Amino acid sequence: MFPKVNFIGNKEKIADWISEYFPKDAQSIFDAFSGGGSVSFQAKKMKLKVISNDILTINYILAKALIENNNEILDESDIDTIFEGNPIKGFMYKNYSNKFFFPEECMELDLYRKNIDKLFSEYKKAIALALMRRSMIRKMPYSRFNITWEKVCQLRDEEYSYQKYKRKRAYHNNTFKYHFLKNLEDYNSAIFDNGCNNIAYNDDVFNLLNKIKADIIYLDPPYAGTMNNYFSFYGLIDEYVKCKKKNPFENNFTDKNSVLLLFDKLFSNLSNYRYWLLSYNNNSYPPKDELFKIINKYSNNIKIIEKQHDYKITGKEKKKQNKEYLFVVQNEKY
Repeated sequence: MFPKVNFIGNKEKIADWISEYFPKDAQSIFDAFSGGGSVSFQAKKMKLKVISNDILTINYILAKALIENNNEILDESDIDTIFEGNPIKGFMYKNYSNKFFFPEECMELDLYRKNIDKLFSEYKKAIALALMRRSMIRKMPYSRFNITWEKVCQLRDEEYSYQKYKRKRAYHNNTFKYHFLKNLEDYNSAIFDNGCNNIAYNDDVFNLLNKIKADIIYLDPPYAGTMNNYFSFYGLIDEYVKCKKKNPFENNFTDKNSVLLLFDKLFSNLSNYRYWLLSYNNNSYPPKDELFKIINKYSNNIKIIEKQHDYKITGKEKKKQNKEYLFVVQNEKY
């Protein structure tokens, strides 16, 4: 079972529906914007060879832990290693004390990051970092790192939270270790061997399109016209992984000024793939019909399937109007 990752835009709830439209003769899939990894995970369960990619380092690490990794899990000695020692003043303490977490919490994160590097396997490190990501997300109100410290403190005040929302949200004040251990079994249990040599990448999609060959390419880029800005949401975790400040990535599909050219560039470079599947939202820019015209330049075999799909990040009224579009395209020149 796919573990909880709390990734905004994750397709966990509709991954089964999306996978119904994987062509039956396909044996491999390139998940080019893998995000939280739910579609890659679904494809792995279906015994497809999965090539997963995301420009966010932490999403690559999720894929390395759950998609590329076929058999390694964290054991008791690994847990002892991760949590041994006393908190230290490292990258998080120096840069993010009283910005997203309290100073003592930042010191704990710095210790755990140092200890994770002591694990002997890259896959064990990936699982540990994925679990630390989950722990950081659980302690962060709204599960994203683009709110003010004042708001963080306000929402971590359980009495305030109860008065305003009738929920104390005590999980915001549980320790990182508590959340790590609470989710450990789910993450370990999600690791399995599907008999394929699955691969995870951490790159700009345009660097990979002509290098990777697969039967299906699945596309779920950020949606322009929505409030989704994945670097502002999760860039902090990338910085935690790398222990250094990072600049926002380029080729941002959320920019209305560039998204039309990006989509045209994207579909003009898909000759390596027999089938193209694109997830899209009805509140995004460009609208469905305009996006259809772009794709139609490169294929006349296009189906659009619709499904109601609620996004947590949208308001209550807008949720009722949300639709997920799935463009299913056959590459006629393949």
